[in-house]
Amino acid sequence: MEIFNPMIAHALQIDGRRVANTLELLAGGATIPFISRYRKEATGGLDEVQIEQIKQMHERLSEVAKRKETILNTIEEQGKLTPELKGRIEASWDATELEDIYLPYKPKRKTRAEVARQRGLEPLANLLMLQRETNLIARARTFINSEVKDEEEALKGARDIIAERVNEDERARNQVRNQFSRTAIITSKVVKGKEEEGQKFRDYFDFSEPLKRCTSHRLLALRRGEAEGILKVSISPDDEECRERLLRLYSPPQSPQRGREQRRSIANSMQAKLSSALLSEASLLHSCTPEKECSFHVREAVTDAYKRLLKPSIETEFAALSKEKADVEAIRIFAENLKQLLLSSPLGQKRVLGIDPGFRTGCKLVCLDAQGALLHHSIMSPHPPKNQIRESVATMKYLVEKFQIEAIAIGNGTAGRETEEFVRHLPFVEGIEVYSVSEDGASVYSASKIAREEFPDYDVTVRGAVSIGRRLMDPLAELVKIDPKSIGVGQYQHDVDQTMLKRSLDQVVENCVNSVGVNANTASKHLLTYVSGLGPVLAQNIVDYRTENGPFRSRKELMKVPRMGAKAFEQCAGFLRIPQAKNPLDNSAVHPESYHIVEQMAKDLHCTVDELIKNKELRQKIDLKRYTTDTVGLPTLTDIMQELDKPGLDPRKPLTAFHFADVHALEDLREGMTLPGIVTNITNFGCFVDVGVHQDGLVHISQLADKFVSDPTTIVSLCQQVTVRVLEVDLKRKRLSLTMRS
Repeated sequence: MEIFNPMIAHALQIDGRRVANTLELLAGGATIPFISRYRKEATGGLDEVQIEQIKQMHERLSEVAKRKETILNTIEEQGKLTPELKGRIEASWDATELEDIYLPYKPKRKTRAEVARQRGLEPLANLLMLQRETNLIARARTFINSEVKDEEEALKGARDIIAERVNEDERARNQVRNQFSRTAIITSKVVKGKEEEGQKFRDYFDFSEPLKRCTSHRLLALRRGEAEGILKVSISPDDEECRERLLRLYSPPQSPQRGREQRRSIANSMQAKLSSALLSEASLLHSCTPEKECSFHVREAVTDAYKRLLKPSIETEFAALSKEKADVEAIRIFAENLKQLLLSSPLGQKRVLGIDPGFRTGCKLVCLDAQGALLHHSIMSPHPPKNQIRESVATMKYLVEKFQIEAIAIGNGTAGRETEEFVRHLPFVEGIEVYSVSEDGASVYSASKIAREEFPDYDVTVRGAVSIGRRLMDPLAELVKIDPKSIGVGQYQHDVDQTMLKRSLDQVVENCVNSVGVNANTASKHLLTYVSGLGPVLAQNIVDYRTENGPFRSRKELMKVPRMGAKAFEQCAGFLRIPQAKNPLDNSAVHPESYHIVEQMAKDLHCTVDELIKNKELRQKIDLKRYTTDTVGLPTLTDIMQELDKPGLDPRKPLTAFHFADVHALEDLREGMTLPGIVTNITNFGCFVDVGVHQDGLVHISQLADKFVSDPTTIVSLCQQVTVRVLEVDLKRKRLSLTMRS
């Protein structure tokens, strides 16, 4: 809806034309990676994050529009939709405000107030609200009937009606919301009898903190403890202050001017609920003297409304809002970690020996060719209890020589360090780089449907070793096969909104895959699924076509793949690489729609495209302004020139070798020791570092640098090699505290 465009532009501080163009491209089926890479003229160079924000906000506003339609229809069916009310609903785009407006008209179960109304007590509630009745008991007596036995029951029913009105009053709800925002405290207590079972939550057994200062990881920890039945969590403002502010809203007028204003406000709020006769009756009472008895009943009703209705409702609202805020922060950190992990340095196409280490069951060995195909698998047991060292040495020597191994990947799990020590000391391994590779998620992959499809004739141990070897060669291609939640770089990932998490992580994977590009002749079906414009069906069709016809020889040949239409080709072509293609542009990020531009550049310089790519001096002669058109501007031309400088070059950093210190367990560590390590996870309270003792150590945010750090990602990145110092070793709780401060 075009009505959303100005709102999105204002909220995101993005030019309205760029927003409109972006939404038009999205509506036409264009993917976010395609738009950000190949439609910069239309979007003004918006990146993936901004385009995703536009998309999400448009979806949220669309949901609000649908909700407004439901609300309008419901109120209209009740015959209560006035022009003023309709105008307010149509003008509002705030979901909370909409629900507040709708609350008095929302179909309800049988509440205490509804029962009182059915007993004819609403006029009495109206009189109490005016707080001008001179003979309350006599007035209440007139409401006694077969369902109302005495004056007290009549007044109780009237108070119930007032309490519900207070609860449905926007002013009251906003008043309480303001107090929650300013003064709410989140508190947790251990459930009696759960002290021993909930030791991991002991920091929260008697915990309280202002809600607005409660960090994402603490709030998610509290909610996890609550979900596991260990903690009882509550959110509460200053109750007395809340009650007093509400009472002032409904107190009797203190001056003629205030009296007129309050009576006008009350009359307006009752207009939709009272007949004209009742309004006339109420107006006759305006000149009466205030009575404390009426005020007492109103105060009782307001207090009841706060305790029984308003506070629980707003507490639930703030619990949901704070949880959503914590989820967003946790997902943001998870997404950034995942991005860094997926884009971590690849070894590249080399012959790799992958080892899944183990003690009792031995070490599983696999030999992979430069494309990651499984050539051979075996097993060795150099560790206790078997101690088959001589046989293991012979096995390794045979495999290294037979398959001309260029690198060795060893899983960092159980027996990982011991296996690494064994392998590094083999004389025939000299000159072959040995790498420690994260095993996180390898067991999940080995038992997955994807692994069974890839290796139907092998068991999970072989599949796990293959995954370790392939992770070294190309982390991105291998890790996309695993549920991101199993990779081990998240923060309370199982506690956050799973729909929001999946959407965010899928977008990260898609952006990473397309930023690197994919070899159309070697990519797995699962990797191809994330390429812009492709999906499971087209990805499988590409693999099937390769199997039947051999490798693709050009991008144009992709059009022969079943169900590859012009739109899908437009979206995917720029991200698929065809190495050794006749046209060198087929192995670059230059989109086929721009080939004619490069060809014209080469023609103008009297050379071939291949010569243009190889000769930097020729490219420096190009005047980009000569090639601008109505649809092709300098952003696209600049991207083309950058790609011609390094066609098909992997944007990821080259892999560097790493060696742990001579420590293997927590017991080997002492306070003050300086160790090399690798960053394995980043949270908003610090980062975790693997120093080779099978237990990652925490570098708290206060220990990351000799200066104040508000965001750990400004100091460290995933897989970064760092030097740390041991602060504390807690053997009982298996915790390791580290510092990076000098």
